[in-house]
Amino acid sequence: MRKAALLYNPDSGGSKQRQRELQSALSILKDGGVEAELLPTESRDHAGNEAKRVITAGCDTIFACGGDGTIHNIAQVLANTQIALGILPIGTANALAHDLRLPLDIAEAAKAALRATPKRVALGRITCLNLNGSTETRFFVVAAGIGVDAHLFYKLHTGTKQKLGMGAYYAKAWHMWFTYPMTRFRVACSEGGDSTVREAKVTELLAVRIKNFGGVVRELAPGASLDRDDMRLILCHTGHRLFYLAYVTRCLLRQAWSIPGIELAYSTKAVCDYAAAPGASHPQPKIYVEADGELIGSLPAEITMVPNALTLLAPSAEAR
Repeated sequence: MRKAALLYNPDSGGSKQRQRELQSALSILKDGGVEAELLPTESRDHAGNEAKRVITAGCDTIFACGGDGTIHNIAQVLANTQIALGILPIGTANALAHDLRLPLDIAEAAKAALRATPKRVALGRITCLNLNGSTETRFFVVAAGIGVDAHLFYKLHTGTKQKLGMGAYYAKAWHMWFTYPMTRFRVACSEGGDSTVREAKVTELLAVRIKNFGGVVRELAPGASLDRDDMRLILCHTGHRLFYLAYVTRCLLRQAWSIPGIELAYSTKAVCDYAAAPGASHPQPKIYVEADGELIGSLPAEITMVPNALTLLAPSAEAR
């Protein structure tokens, strides 16, 4: 790492002291011999444009100073390049930082970056209809979801998340527990190295890439790992709310219980669409799609894997 840019989302984390902490991180990188600058971003598009600009200016590393949404936005630019992605975690959940075992203290995370080992990983890729009805493709680092969880992000789309943090997630999730209709949709996927395609109707599909989400849930999809070139699918065949609750309880208690109607599979491709036939007299309600906690659109959707697609600055195995 010789030249780095720290892209900072002023809304991420919600703390006024973040600017001072980031200045401290900037000083640590400079003292470590890195030519670095701190750049605030105003929007997703602005962050992407700034990332492109600093790459053209010779940066070999870009730090996402924020949460998983900030990481997601910058990863769109860094995918399939040799530019490294560093992380200074100041977001709401910081799932990727937890999985990489990065210090959540910003200064310590900057020190860890100076000792980090570049790690080349696969990225997930999802194509769906964006909120304007056009086809859009996005990369994801942590996870993508269709159905129940994406509907939650749709409800949070107004900005509640930024105002209330994790409290917004819990409040909306509790409300959805009673109100979401558990609408089914079709999914076709291959398992492992098997070329046979299996089809199912599910109420939720999660494509997970990391092992440790942190917080109380931690291991949402046992077997998921950034070291793999596939994704861990969670297929929820059930519409029973108690089975969803049982699965979350399993994660909380770190138990290997088998939950009726919920299964795990390894896959490199999943294709999802509405269960109702096109032109049906009673079309289904819109089913939403999210990636890395960002609402990106609705069905139909295709999820695939892109091997060797992103360089992450991760603590060495000894440090972790």
